[in-house]
Amino acid sequence: MQAILAPSIALLWFLISLFAYLWFKKRAKKGSELQVNSTSTELKYFKLSTTTAATNNFSPANKLGQGGFGSVYKGLLANGLEVAIKRLSRSSRQGTEEFKNEVMVIAMLQHRNLVKLLGYCTQDGEQILIYEYLPNKSLDSILFHETRRLLLDWRKRFDIIVGIARGILYLHQDSRLRIIHRDLKCSNILLDAEMNPKISDFGMAKIFEGNQTEDRTRRVVGTYGYMSPEYAVFGNFSVKSDVFSFGVMLLEIVSGKKNNRFYQRNPPLTLIGYVWELWREDKALEIVDPSLKELYHPREALKCIQIGLLCVQEDATDRPSMLAVVFMLSNETEIPSPEQPAFLFRKSDNNPDIALDVEDGQCSLNEVTITEIACR
Repeated sequence: MQAILAPSIALLWFLISLFAYLWFKKRAKKGSELQVNSTSTELKYFKLSTTTAATNNFSPANKLGQGGFGSVYKGLLANGLEVAIKRLSRSSRQGTEEFKNEVMVIAMLQHRNLVKLLGYCTQDGEQILIYEYLPNKSLDSILFHETRRLLLDWRKRFDIIVGIARGILYLHQDSRLRIIHRDLKCSNILLDAEMNPKISDFGMAKIFEGNQTEDRTRRVVGTYGYMSPEYAVFGNFSVKSDVFSFGVMLLEIVSGKKNNRFYQRNPPLTLIGYVWELWREDKALEIVDPSLKELYHPREALKCIQIGLLCVQEDATDRPSMLAVVFMLSNETEIPSPEQPAFLFRKSDNNPDIALDVEDGQCSLNEVTITEIACR
């Protein structure tokens, strides 16, 4: 039975991929996905005095958030345009590399689901990026907030899922270069006034050239709960690493629960593990965010859960491409049944926001048990 099932699933994936390719090629001709407005990658250079004035001398009152490489401030330019100004820390050597990478990558990208970089500043030792301002801030600030999550009805959530998927597909397949984001998570998804999602923070992005499909790094830097097993443990990454991260976000958007904060004691399951158990018991809809009450489409929710589980499969080759994901989300088609995914169990609920490092093949994976891959 297993020997018959494997070819059947492989054939189904082939057919989905073929239909997805033909479908997307047809849509691309209409120009509905891409927003390429110029062949120029020139960015505006801002004087330091301009960014200082825009942020009231980088006032704490203007601060929108802070990350490992620096802070983000809300700014108001002299022409009345609201912007988000990212000021990298002077003391961070990693921040310097992130700055160069982010400018180089985003300057070549134009898509409705990617945040728009307006310019930069490198005066007096400062490294500053000026972005379009998105008033609803990050997805996680709404999705995981007790009351603000009510702003996200099912239709908005589904549209956000599809928008993120299209943005990643553009990075993987339809931009000038093949780009692996490597740090996809809900805090890096920004929302505009209409709740349209825009992928941000390309400091860790990797550009693949020619026919390159995967790479390896000796040092893994990312966010616990969103990294694929092959990346977290071995430092291997590819487009399928981003697919895994997308799958985690998809399950978070449907459930309203944060993966690296979710902990069930008996048994000690992760969010992925909990969704998998409900799926096996034909009770998958129990994971849908209770704040939605009954105001959602069960078939769409089940489809999203199924696709999410496919995206977090332990073996990268078992995960769908983003082209297949967008096709499955946008069409009524047969979807393969997921197998047991990765990262089912947690050992404790302490220190959930850990960073994982891989140096010379050795790894540290303190909080999660992978179902089959052993960390040695």
